Amino acid sequence: MTELNKVTILGLGYIGLPTAALIAGKKVKVNGVDINEQVVETINQGKIHIIEPDLDIAVKDAVLSGFLTASTKAYEADCYLIVVPTPFKENHEPDISFIYAATESIISLLKPGDLYIIESTSPVGTTERIRDFIYERRPELKDQLFIAYCPERVLPGNVMFELKHNDRVIGGVDEKATRKAMRFYSYFVHGELHATNSRTAEMCKLTENSSRDVQIAFANELSIICDKAGIDVWELIRLANKHPRVNILQPGCGVGGHCIAVDPWFIVSDYPMESKIIGNAREVNNYKSFWCAEKIQNMKLEFELKNGRKPVVAFMGLSFKANIDDLRESPAKYIVQRVLQSDNNSEFLIVEPNIKEHALYKLTNYQDAYQRADIIAFLVAHNEFKSLPTAQPDKIILDFCGILNN
Repeated sequence: MTELNKVTILGLGYIGLPTAALIAGKKVKVNGVDINEQVVETINQGKIHIIEPDLDIAVKDAVLSGFLTASTKAYEADCYLIVVPTPFKENHEPDISFIYAATESIISLLKPGDLYIIESTSPVGTTERIRDFIYERRPELKDQLFIAYCPERVLPGNVMFELKHNDRVIGGVDEKATRKAMRFYSYFVHGELHATNSRTAEMCKLTENSSRDVQIAFANELSIICDKAGIDVWELIRLANKHPRVNILQPGCGVGGHCIAVDPWFIVSDYPMESKIIGNAREVNNYKSFWCAEKIQNMKLEFELKNGRKPVVAFMGLSFKANIDDLRESPAKYIVQRVLQSDNNSEFLIVEPNIKEHALYKLTNYQDAYQRADIIAFLVAHNEFKSLPTAQPDKIILDFCGILNN
């Protein structure tokens, strides 16, 4: 790699760290930056702080080879990748302050010819606003940097493979920036690279996740209707999908994660009058979590009235999707919080096999919880749960994620 010998990546989370390891694996010097000193220390030991298949090997090899070093401070490079969180505020407005803060930390390091890329999910126009922010602070660099946007589009649990093999959409603030960014990604991405402008690339990421959110909302709304109609939604969807042009997704207890549960709000915030379906889908998926919590609470009450005692309730899963340790925007976590807030006297067993401990909850082994509980609420379809017996006449099973239909 002749024109990019050093890369600085700001943010070493679920995307930043795998990206850093992947690039370092190509024998490019990578400076990974994170504000969490414990994360930095862990990585410099060749270890990882998140669960992701094959990531531990990639990080260990990259650190031992000397091509990956983590720090709390950014160092000068030829390319800067911004891979920091972009949450939303309480009013569902996007918060891009982390992007500004990360950019602020490297402004003094920038030099003519550098490539600056935002990978963080961002509202439309963010890359252009950051360009203006940089040039206001460093006017002597105007039109001498290559500024672009390239969103990640990977599936947790398969990140290392998909970072290499998925297509990427790359949009610069001008054509020369797009070309420069395309050359950079071509070095380690095997998927096809699609050139566009930064605004289209930003909207592309939001559109992809909003589309998924709308499709999931249909399935979740259908599950609520079927519950009221006395219909097995899992059987219904299986039969409806026999139609050659129908592909209904599986319902769950809501939608979580830092992408699908967040990105649609970026569109709704900027275009509230135009985004009717997108906004309604968000409301449906949020309501599904509330509905699940209400179902659990009602079942608790029925059990207590029938048996003269409070039931033992097991919550099976806390992460936002199956077989990962990521709890960001998790609907399962919301359901647990809501039920526990309504009843401090019952015995609750909280299960999450992918994490060792939780700051608020004492975790229980999934087999022990299954044996002890009167009411079992399957919130996440972890593989471990699929081995549990389904025919238990002495237990009440609430299956919100299709465990009994796998």
